[in-house]
Amino acid sequence: MNLLVLVPVILVLLALRLAPIRVHMLGWFFAWIAAVYTVLQWGFAVPIPQSVVKLYMGIVTLALLAYVTSDRERLRGFWEPLRAFLTEKRFLPLLVLVALAIPAAVAAKIYLDLTAEPVPPAFGRTVHPAPPEQITVHDQPVDLVTITNPYRRLQESDPDAFARHVAEGRRVYYQNCFYCHGDLMRGEGLFAHGLNPIPTNFQDPGTIAQLQESFLFWRISKGGPGLPTEGGPWASAMPAWEKFLSEEEMWDVILFLYDFTGQSPRARAHQESTRQEAEGGA
Repeated sequence: MNLLVLVPVILVLLALRLAPIRVHMLGWFFAWIAAVYTVLQWGFAVPIPQSVVKLYMGIVTLALLAYVTSDRERLRGFWEPLRAFLTEKRFLPLLVLVALAIPAAVAAKIYLDLTAEPVPPAFGRTVHPAPPEQITVHDQPVDLVTITNPYRRLQESDPDAFARHVAEGRRVYYQNCFYCHGDLMRGEGLFAHGLNPIPTNFQDPGTIAQLQESFLFWRISKGGPGLPTEGGPWASAMPAWEKFLSEEEMWDVILFLYDFTGQSPRARAHQESTRQEAEGGA
């Protein structure tokens, strides 16, 4: 939490509560709206997506309206100042000003959005960063240069066993991954629109079809926290799945990704060129 934002918000609410002049319910309504929006927008060290801010503001507004309308006295305290503002002549100049300001503000926002100059990215970023040569998963060293999916060979030697691993990968995917990557693996899951960058579209032939399974194992096991410093900041929301999945489950879900999309992993013979291309793109 950003205390420089949270503490002033709390102090303002306390000042309103202890003020010698009684604040009517309409004032409290807008005070709480402003307080919650301020905390959501600037009160967290990690920025909250605007879609989430709008969602929570909608929930807060509905909750406040339910609170106001649940008691006659509170409803009167909310409605009377509003009625006076809309009907009494002494407020007419201010009412006209507000009536003109609202559409003017909307028009100004639209104009600024349409005329804003394109801004280049603040940093360069590679699509597929160069993986390290070795990682540690579940306290065991993993050589990403030589490792292969231990269950890929079953595709030819034991199709029934291979199908069981693919089915297990399907279970893992729909229990853990589809919330972001989506039912069809297009990066359109329930949480996708609240993330920046958005999840990978596995159906894109420029993604997993260009990668070896060892690369996917690295990315799944280490997630966003395991990305290299070069090319960052990455801002990836992907967790380090090694904390939740076994090694076998991670290999199984990789099998399912390729099986579902109808693609094949990049052959080992292209490993060196893949590494050089990734390093050159950085």
